[in-house]
Amino acid sequence: MDPVRFGLVGYGFGGRWFHAPLLAAAPQVDLLGVVTTSPDRRAQVAAEHPGVRTLDSLEELAGAGAEAVAVSTPADTHTALTEQALRLGLAVVCDKPFALDAPSARGTVALAAERRLPLAPYQNRRWDSDFRTVRALVDAGRLGTVTRLESRFERFAPESGPPAAGGGSLLDFGSHLVDQALVLLGPVTHVYAEWRLRGSGLDDDVFVALTHAGGARSHLSGSWSEGAPGDRFRVTGTAGAYVVGGPMDGQEAALLAGQTPATLGEAWGVEPEERWGRLRRGEDAVVVPTERGRWDTFYPAFAAAVRGEGPVPVDPRDAVATAAVLDAARRSATEGVVVAL
Repeated sequence: MDPVRFGLVGYGFGGRWFHAPLLAAAPQVDLLGVVTTSPDRRAQVAAEHPGVRTLDSLEELAGAGAEAVAVSTPADTHTALTEQALRLGLAVVCDKPFALDAPSARGTVALAAERRLPLAPYQNRRWDSDFRTVRALVDAGRLGTVTRLESRFERFAPESGPPAAGGGSLLDFGSHLVDQALVLLGPVTHVYAEWRLRGSGLDDDVFVALTHAGGARSHLSGSWSEGAPGDRFRVTGTAGAYVVGGPMDGQEAALLAGQTPATLGEAWGVEPEERWGRLRRGEDAVVVPTERGRWDTFYPAFAAAVRGEGPVPVDPRDAVATAAVLDAARRSATEGVVVAL
């Protein structure tokens, strides 16, 4: 397969650490340019990705021969930039939150279908090592019927987060938490949420309770100011429970340390034994080797979709479903009600 000529819009934290290294490391991708007008970020691109151009606009990127683009910019620009890219004939990967609300997400998905262009939300955390382990245990029936999912993105960084670019903890962490819950347990019928608003006006210390159509429940927590972060997952079923603590999946830490799938090879995404979880039934506990994290598979799969050789790695309609749940959670936290979907 000829590599897909890819551009990246934005070189802030997300673009620099979560997209550029993975795009550059994928043999199926030719990273040809980064759209940023910041002199400092242009200098970073030149130092960190020699030979990759910096450009002023999506139009210039398309004119340079790009076939696809990853959008990693502040949350309130995602819809406009994604739709602009689609109208320029580019396939698009859009970082989370895919849109600020469900109607916006629905409109973008409809535009991509109309233009017959690949579109995917960047739900890379479907390929977290711990979540892949949860899915493997559930698929193998080792938990029996799942009755409750407890999932947390909790950090202690009260002075640095939640970042305004993410739109608050509900949109930032909640986009991943809700997506994982929907993947694991299916559609939602009722939503209840609580949050604390910071002086900045951004929400934090978010708790979301979901009732799934199949009867299971999800309890999801996101915080930038939790002094004692809880277990990453506790998944309870009729045959036992799987528990895995923190810290979170190590792929983020690896990228921040300057490592990539290209530099680590088969060691990419491998978790040390001390971070493996346990399958428990009362006092009985069995250590479960953690599946390898595979963020490195997202862009090769999307490139294949651009070439017509497979589906996009995440169906864009899943982003609409996630946005609908987040809309309901926002209403619940604001009004103090349970919202039916």
